[in-house]
Amino acid sequence: MHFGTLAFGSLIIAIVKLIRLLLEYIQKKVEKKTGKIARCLFCCCRCCLFCLEKFLKFLNRNAYIVTAIYGTGFITSARRAFHIITSNPLRLLVIDKVCDFLIFLGKICITVGIGILSFFFFTGRFSFAKDHVPELHYYFIPLALIIIGTYIIATCFFSVYSMAVDTLFICALEDLRLQDKNSSHELVMPKGLRKVFKKEIKK
Repeated sequence: MHFGTLAFGSLIIAIVKLIRLLLEYIQKKVEKKTGKIARCLFCCCRCCLFCLEKFLKFLNRNAYIVTAIYGTGFITSARRAFHIITSNPLRLLVIDKVCDFLIFLGKICITVGIGILSFFFFTGRFSFAKDHVPELHYYFIPLALIIIGTYIIATCFFSVYSMAVDTLFICALEDLRLQDKNSSHELVMPKGLRKVFKKEIKK
């Protein structure tokens, strides 16, 4: 990965975020001195900048993947990533949302599981751990901290899987694009991934 690409992509997002924060600051300062139309315009601008920031974060993520594949600069990678996204919107929507839902379920299951185990631990339900349970008058605060910490840690770990899913998706789409351009190109994606894209294996 090119460090310049990472820095440039982060700089663009930082600039958009800075503009949005400045706009919010200005709006708070002049809110009482402006009319309904001005407040509506401020709100629309903030909404547009917020959507732009989210889109740039999404585009940057895919641009970094394209950079890792081809070794191109940020602009070229972002343009290619945007073309891949716009060429396969339905596939992107289905696979991305399904994977996000599964990852969310994984984070919830881990957090709930650790929360239940912590509750049993603090209430002395585990006979083998009774000697190690600290004396607490209220165990809700440490239990809440454990649950929040577990969710944050699970989110960090699952973000790696999310990035891996996006990388596989981009690589698969590039594989399909190469086959569309050249019929003699053999797909290199595994059989399981071909079933997802409903591509027959050429013998």
